[in-house]
Amino acid sequence: MNQTNSHAPTSTLAAPTAAKLDAMRASLRAFGSAIVAYSGGVDSAVVMAVAYQELGGRSVSAGAGPGALACIGVSPSYPAREMRDAVALADQIGVPYRLVETEEYLDPNYAANPNNRCYFCKSELHNRLHDILRQEKWGIVCDGTNASDLGDDRPGVQAARERGVRSPLLEAGITKPEVRAIARHLGLPVWDKPAMACLSSRVPHGTPIDPQLLRQIEAAEDVLVALGVRQFRVRHHGEIARLELPPEEFPSIIAHHDQIVAGIKAAGYRFVTLDLAGFRSGGLNASANGSAEPALVPVEDLLSFGQ
Repeated sequence: MNQTNSHAPTSTLAAPTAAKLDAMRASLRAFGSAIVAYSGGVDSAVVMAVAYQELGGRSVSAGAGPGALACIGVSPSYPAREMRDAVALADQIGVPYRLVETEEYLDPNYAANPNNRCYFCKSELHNRLHDILRQEKWGIVCDGTNASDLGDDRPGVQAARERGVRSPLLEAGITKPEVRAIARHLGLPVWDKPAMACLSSRVPHGTPIDPQLLRQIEAAEDVLVALGVRQFRVRHHGEIARLELPPEEFPSIIAHHDQIVAGIKAAGYRFVTLDLAGFRSGGLNASANGSAEPALVPVEDLLSFGQ
């Protein structure tokens, strides 16, 4: 079907990356029709955009046939701001999308927050997507797993594989840097968007998770978003909110410390700390296994440094 994107290519792909993208396009065409598990991040956005280019859209009333559908899993662990951005991008591209409510927080296995929490979350999501697949006769469910993800501990990937979910980026050997290059080539505004894991990842394993706690974390992180901070985590430690940010953001954080402290305390935290080790994906996991120790300093105390 080879739909064209409304944006002309904004960059040229290296030949090896272009060849991988062609292979991915061919595999998507072979699926005939596809549901894309879409979160708004760069990986799933690329899969969504390319699937739509190759398969077009399909209304439910049309029954079986070619087409692509982006499905956005909505739950308390998914920030509302991320959902709004994901919907806006799907609208911009023209991809049919659907909000799919999930209830992983009702599963005691998930709520207990074990090391493999993601397995139960993704099981819930992909069970829902496969219900849609069967009822509406879609060909396959796809996700945004890429070749750079292979070295990570990803229980959610196991849940996807058990349910027959395909990963076009991974199957074409496309790495994370290549995903970003492709997104830029396609004119997707998320090409440089930082990775944004679910809100549950801010909670140390073993600390129970419930919707109220996730809303508290989201409210705290919204304070940073309002200041224009792009890459961050607010890690939950009981009454303590531990801010992880790139060190180059520290001066701005200090300059706005009154606003940040007031906002995060209003979200329900008693103490607001800045982790001098800086931002790192999977920071809680690293701290738990001893490979990295956070250096916590209350934001207020930083103001007295050097005086």
